Amino acid sequence: MNYKHLYYFWHVAENGHLTQTAQKLHVSQSALSAQIKQLEEWLGTPLFERTGRKLVLTQAGYIARQYADRIFHEGENLVNQLKQGMEGSDLVVRIGHASTMSRNFVEAFIHELIHQQDVQYRLHSMTPDQLFNELADHQIDIALANTSVRGSDKQLWQSRLLARQPVSIIGPLGRDIEQLTDAALRDNNWVLPPENMPLRAAFDMLSAEYNWQPRVLAEADDMAMLRLLARDTGALAVIPDVVVRDELTSGQLKRYLTLPNVFEHFYAITLKRPFEHPMVAKLLQRFV
Repeated sequence: MNYKHLYYFWHVAENGHLTQTAQKLHVSQSALSAQIKQLEEWLGTPLFERTGRKLVLTQAGYIARQYADRIFHEGENLVNQLKQGMEGSDLVVRIGHASTMSRNFVEAFIHELIHQQDVQYRLHSMTPDQLFNELADHQIDIALANTSVRGSDKQLWQSRLLARQPVSIIGPLGRDIEQLTDAALRDNNWVLPPENMPLRAAFDMLSAEYNWQPRVLAEADDMAMLRLLARDTGALAVIPDVVVRDELTSGQLKRYLTLPNVFEHFYAITLKRPFEHPMVAKLLQRFV
């Protein structure tokens, strides 16, 4: 396969118009059309369908574009790292994080970047599915998540455990809670993560073990919202200490009990690639 054909296809797929793409690439429209046709013949399948004046990707075209994105983004990374050195204003690190994660932990992770003037960083909050899709499409350089992921033959993920944070029963001041007993906990309202989160599953197993049933006032899968609910509802919360660090320090909330063998895990997930982003490597060194 001639990669020049793939390169032309990649730009047409991005633009959706032959004429505009030909002008951008400084080639004739007929030459560009011929290159696309040769690629389709070599692959044995059409890559575009014409809808009015616009070219729309077929299913095969969509798959081809995904591969082309990876190939040419890796090419850009190669140029940046070997030719330009990725220094100064050229150095940008794109960090995605799960919307359910503690913002305090994310801020601690990027602490080294905050006071550096020669490095740009971009933070993107998204669902776990969006997070992994953006990473696979090279839209972000590293993903921070509170669930791990396994690689496969098709997708070579690298998942690294950064930290595990203790999970506690947190609440307003003045409660009489010294032990995990039904008598101490049954007359309280609770704000909890939803049942589909590992943290809630661990808490439910503990509840069954101690034979007490919490009266759930509210659920939230977003740690920032869970923090606000813990602070403002007067209910007890099951939450990692790092999420309510400031409230514990200021005395707005109190840690009553640390749950035995219950932790919130934080992972850094990257793609296996021949050249690692230098700033990603530097950020991860702190957690070796």
